Amino acid sequence: MEAKEKGYTEVWHSDKFKTLLSRKKRFIVPMTVFFLVFYFALPILTSYTDVLNRPAVGPITWAWVFAFAQFIMTWVLCILYSRKASQFDRIADEIKKDMGA
Repeated sequence: MEAKEKGYTEVWHSDKFKTLLSRKKRFIVPMTVFFLVFYFALPILTSYTDVLNRPAVGPITWAWVFAFAQFIMTWVLCILYSRKASQFDRIADEIKKDMGA
């Protein structure tokens, strides 16, 4: 006998799908907030304060250090998401298997 495929509504209400959405939200929302705050801090701080205009090392100011840190932050967030995405993919594969797809 053939396994019956589940409909979208059944999958949407399943515990595994809710778990997947919850885990993704718990990861993505804080990372997005952190990224936006970190990203917009540089133009805001350089425009409205002189905090980053002070020398950090020799003639290099904190603005340059902060700008370089943004590149590092971007790479770190990409690596973190890539690792976390594999966990999301495993859950999605289980959901697809349960659906009969």
